[in-house]
Amino acid sequence: MTDTTSLTAAEARGRFRAGEVSPTSGWASGFTQANLMILPEPDAFDFLLFAQRNPKSCPVLGVLEPGETAGPLLSDGDIRTDAPLYRVYVDGVLERETPDITDWWRPDLVSFLIGCSFTFERALLEGGVRIAHLDQGVNVPMYRTSVRCLSAGAIAGPMVVSMRPVPASQVADAVRISARYPAVHGAPVHIGDPEQLGITDLDQPDFGDAVRINPGELPVFWACGVTPQAAVMESKPPLAISHAPGHMFITDARDSDYLVP
Repeated sequence: MTDTTSLTAAEARGRFRAGEVSPTSGWASGFTQANLMILPEPDAFDFLLFAQRNPKSCPVLGVLEPGETAGPLLSDGDIRTDAPLYRVYVDGVLERETPDITDWWRPDLVSFLIGCSFTFERALLEGGVRIAHLDQGVNVPMYRTSVRCLSAGAIAGPMVVSMRPVPASQVADAVRISARYPAVHGAPVHIGDPEQLGITDLDQPDFGDAVRINPGELPVFWACGVTPQAAVMESKPPLAISHAPGHMFITDARDSDYLVP
C-alpha cells in the first residue's frame, strides 16, 4: 500500500477523484490542507464578511469565482471531485454525504478554501509533540462550543474547536509551534477545562472521533474550520456544500508558505 504521507497534493487529489474516501490528517506531508465552504453567490458576501470577522476560526486561504472549479491552489484539480468526502446541506440540514458534488454544481457557486490545523501537525511532530488521533488511527475530535462567533448578515453560529491531548510538559511547545501558523488557526484558543467552552463530554465529539487522553495530558483546543458548517446548520442558507469534517481538500500550497519566522 502506498505511504499516503509521501504523496504529492496532485496524487492525493487523484486518488480521491477516483473514489478513495479517508480522513486526510497525515496525507501528502508538507502540502497545505483546507476546509471547504461552497455557497451560492447571494450568500457568499455574507460568508466572506463572517470569515473576516472571525479569522481565528475561518482563515480564508483562497476564493474561487462563481462557477470556477479550479484556481491557483488547485491548478490541475477540480473542487467538485478532489476532496475525499463532501457534505451537502439544504436549508441547514445535512442532505447527503458524497465523494462527488458534480450533480449539485451550479454556475453561481462560490468556493472558499479555509485554513486547517492539520497544516501545523507536521511541525508539532517534528517538535516532539505526539498527535493522538494519528497514533490512535481515528479522525480528529471536534466540538461545538458556547463561544459565539461575530455574525455577518444572515450568517451566525458558534465556534467549533478541534482537540489534541498534549502532555502538560509540552503544552508550551505546542502553543509556540502552532502560533507560528496564524493563517491556519494559529495558537490554541483554550487549554484545560472543556466546560469553560461549554463542552460537557470529551468522549462525545460533535464531529470526528473521540481520542484517549492519557494521565498527565491536558486537552488543548484550537479554533476549527468546521465552524462554517455549524454556522450553516444554524443560519440555514438554501444550499451549502462543505468537506466532511476531517476529510480535507489538499492544495498545491506548502505548509511552509504559512509559517511565520
